[in-house]
Amino acid sequence: MNISTARLAPLWWDAVDASATRPAISSDVDVDVAIVGAGFTGLWCAYHLAGFDPSLKIAVVEANHVGFGASGRNGGWCHAEYPLGHGQLAHDHGKEAALRQMQALFASVDDVGSIARTEGIDCDYAKGGVVSVARLPFQDAYAREEVEHANSLGVKPDDIVYLSESEAKARLNATNVVSGVWYRHGAAIHPAKLVHGLARAAESRGVEIYESSRATAIRRDGVVTRGGVVSADVTVLATEGFGSQLPGRKRIVLPLYSLMVATEPLSDIMWDDIGLANRETFGDFRNLIIYGQRTADGRLAFGGRGAPYHFGSRIKPSFDTPDDVHTELVRVLVEMFPQLDGVTLTHRWGGALGVSRDWRPSVTFDREAGVAVAGGYVGDGVATAQLAGRTLAELIAGLDTERTTLPWVSHEWPSWEVEPFRWIGINAGLAMARRADRSEERRNRPSKLSDVGNWLRGKRR
Repeated sequence: MNISTARLAPLWWDAVDASATRPAISSDVDVDVAIVGAGFTGLWCAYHLAGFDPSLKIAVVEANHVGFGASGRNGGWCHAEYPLGHGQLAHDHGKEAALRQMQALFASVDDVGSIARTEGIDCDYAKGGVVSVARLPFQDAYAREEVEHANSLGVKPDDIVYLSESEAKARLNATNVVSGVWYRHGAAIHPAKLVHGLARAAESRGVEIYESSRATAIRRDGVVTRGGVVSADVTVLATEGFGSQLPGRKRIVLPLYSLMVATEPLSDIMWDDIGLANRETFGDFRNLIIYGQRTADGRLAFGGRGAPYHFGSRIKPSFDTPDDVHTELVRVLVEMFPQLDGVTLTHRWGGALGVSRDWRPSVTFDREAGVAVAGGYVGDGVATAQLAGRTLAELIAGLDTERTTLPWVSHEWPSWEVEPFRWIGINAGLAMARRADRSEERRNRPSKLSDVGNWLRGKRR
């Protein structure tokens, strides 16, 4: 498998018009709600808010095109995950609150599918769940602990299930599988089809979307763009990692890169060997996260972390396709599935996701200031953004629901350190994760470096 055969573009963009087809702002605009960012969070917020109150004038401003950021580049995992794990949620907020957050995320996975069907969005939605495999003997304890802890919080036994070696291999026949966990509430999707379909659904409810309209400043009364001012009573920041490019927000949510590759369509014989018969999404228990899915057209789309953080929270197109990180991704992919050696790689790409200093996502609305913010998903943003967008809409509309009292609502993020300490700390953390994985594979026992990495992220459970 050679990265030289791959196009330097997201696989997902082949199925949509990945260009700016909507008008840019060319004069001042007056609306009730201005939303910055035409990704999942902003579009879900617009879609639901227009449904709650059709009289509202809502404008979404996007610097590039719909789905340009993480929403159109991600791994197509729509799953009920919380970045630091649900055990951390229980540690921070108690078992009852953690269970409510988990159940809300479970519901969001289903909501994505049901709304897509209602709106006629063909996003290749397949709820096959998520399988995470233990591939080192000591990781079996992690799998058992994951299930036991979920059950202790009140999660139903069939929602998160321990898999024996044979059960895990039946779902994902990767090398060295020892055991695993299956999470019922997970679906594979085509992210670009979903985000573009969601934009059309929002527009059908009267939402205006402006592309090629970069926000240059956020004011109390709206958003300044290069083409004009969008005056609004409420401004929603749904920019995730790209929020770091706005004045005064460089240290709030920073951009961290995640990269992907995609193979040519595989034969049925090869898929019979690999598994994923129900299009489960998959990962394992290593420190440096990997993720993959079987696409609707039979490809294996595979991604992972490991790309460096760039000084000053910079975002550049050249950061999407570093040869060394993509080469390492391919090495891991072939190590897990040797039968892929020699298969053609058709696409490779990357993108920036958003990370808050305490690694916790948040949904906030300051009614007095007229500013709402959501993000910090750390790569777990498809179902999470649906829940966040709907919750923002309910908060703005003044609704009191089961979502508006979830523990992540009104969570305040601490600021990231100033440079160069930010650059040193994050890249040191990535290096520790790589070294921890190598050490654990060699010695078959947990590495102390993984404990240090968890401590740096604020994980105490």
